[in-house]
Amino acid sequence: MHGTADEITPDILLRAYAMGIFPMSDGRDDPEIHWVDPRHRGILPLDGFHISRSLAKCIRSGRFRITTDTAFDAVVEACADRGETWISRRIQRLYLQLHRLGFAHSLEVWEGEALVGGVYGVTLGAAFFGESMFSRRTDASKVALAHAVHRLRAGGFRLFDTQFLTPHLASLGGKEIPRAEYHRLLAEAVANSAAFDPAGYSPSAGSVASGAGASGRTQDRTQTS
Repeated sequence: MHGTADEITPDILLRAYAMGIFPMSDGRDDPEIHWVDPRHRGILPLDGFHISRSLAKCIRSGRFRITTDTAFDAVVEACADRGETWISRRIQRLYLQLHRLGFAHSLEVWEGEALVGGVYGVTLGAAFFGESMFSRRTDASKVALAHAVHRLRAGGFRLFDTQFLTPHLASLGGKEIPRAEYHRLLAEAVANSAAFDPAGYSPSAGSVASGAGASGRTQDRTQTS
């Protein structure tokens, strides 16, 4: 199904996510928004994220600095900055509205003062709908996902929806499940609560690199690097 841009509000967008459908467009200047509910859905199991030795080494190196919700629009802009994109300017504005309402978040990866990677998504209950990510340095998007998974586990999230399964996500532990199973997991997640910024959460690079110290609402209070 699809609709004209003027018909879509943040509330409608959240209702769509709760039903298991998400928006896409055919390009940056596409005035229409198409709703998608794939037969097979990509998810990233929060207890099954794969961190290779090289990725763990990169995380521990301190080469990258991690922040959250400090450059949301810049992350979305960077995700849309490619030859073909489903993130139209109207969809980008809607995500910015959701961000201002507290329902969309970004995790940024910095090298010095340069934004070199990141991921953003929508939160609803204990579900995180990962929308898109980008990388301008080797491993920057993988580092972003590792930190995102650690944070989501610490905050009590139950579902990390990636919409589709790409080879990149599969290499990190992502898998594809049937629509019916996804809708069951979604209903359970939306019925629960979680926090993208759990109180006292400040992970060490070591805990993120090992995948440890983030289960349920357990918090690692050591300083991030």
